[in-house]
Amino acid sequence: MTERSAALLEEPPPGPGVATAAQPRPRPRPRALALPLGLLRTARPRQWVKNVLVAAAPAAAGDLFLHRTLLQLPLLFLLFTTAASAVYLVNDARDATADRAHPDKCRRPVAAGEVPVPVAYAAGALLAVLTPVAAAVLCNPATAALLAAYLLMQLAYCVSLKNVLVIDLAVVTTGFLLRAMTGGPALGIPLSRWFLITAGFGALFMVAAKRYSEAVRAAREERADRGATRPLLREYSDGYLRFVWQLAAGGAVLAYCLWALESGGTAAGALPWRQLSMVPFVLAVLRYAVFADRGTAGTPEDVVLRDRPLAVIGLVWTGLYAMAVADV
Repeated sequence: MTERSAALLEEPPPGPGVATAAQPRPRPRPRALALPLGLLRTARPRQWVKNVLVAAAPAAAGDLFLHRTLLQLPLLFLLFTTAASAVYLVNDARDATADRAHPDKCRRPVAAGEVPVPVAYAAGALLAVLTPVAAAVLCNPATAALLAAYLLMQLAYCVSLKNVLVIDLAVVTTGFLLRAMTGGPALGIPLSRWFLITAGFGALFMVAAKRYSEAVRAAREERADRGATRPLLREYSDGYLRFVWQLAAGGAVLAYCLWALESGGTAAGALPWRQLSMVPFVLAVLRYAVFADRGTAGTPEDVVLRDRPLAVIGLVWTGLYAMAVADV
């Protein structure tokens, strides 16, 4: 036996509390914080960006920078965030078993066992009750009714409507539309018919593109049962979902262009900002359709935030639309 071997035999192994240089021991998460952090992750903070749609109605009416609007919008954002969080908590509690079979959803806290199913149900129910009550006290009855309708519709979706053909697409689309509408009743702003049509078709376009992408992804991964994690994917054909998102994209573009061309004249010497805003709007739809056609249009917020050209087109449209509203 060599001297080195003898030294190794004599040296005691590191104790359970000692981290070696090659494998540093990770710092454990405090047990007291594990459950609150799991609940926060279940509430999907990344998807809260969708709730900025509450600014759509006042922006379309040119009231975005009024004092009362700036005071009310953060509250509306918070109320829709708590309402959406309630739905996510209940949804993940109901789908925990199915989510464990999904390559991505298996990491959700409820499916992974970090948040017990009864706790997720209780937290979701508490938020679902408190949100309309807070809206009635802090805003007005119309806003509370709209939030209550959103919660009832989305919870019904979690329970059964997500298994009904076409209705599932309509419910998810309506969720986006209600976000865009809520600034109207909350601030006393009348909602234009063109605003509602464009927002509705735009939301359906993104929802159908996401469903189509899920179906394409399942086919690429050659899953034996493409409906294992979303049963209705068995019922929808790829051709039908493609037809829906193409139809919705055309409807959104047509409604927006009709609104822009129908608007009145501009101030003396001003450019036709409304008509010019059609260009980036159409480009944005075409750019988004690229991801839909590839089957890579996941959640809308991921597509919008990760694609730089789409973000630039969106900024250009925002500038032109702002000039149109200001009528300069």
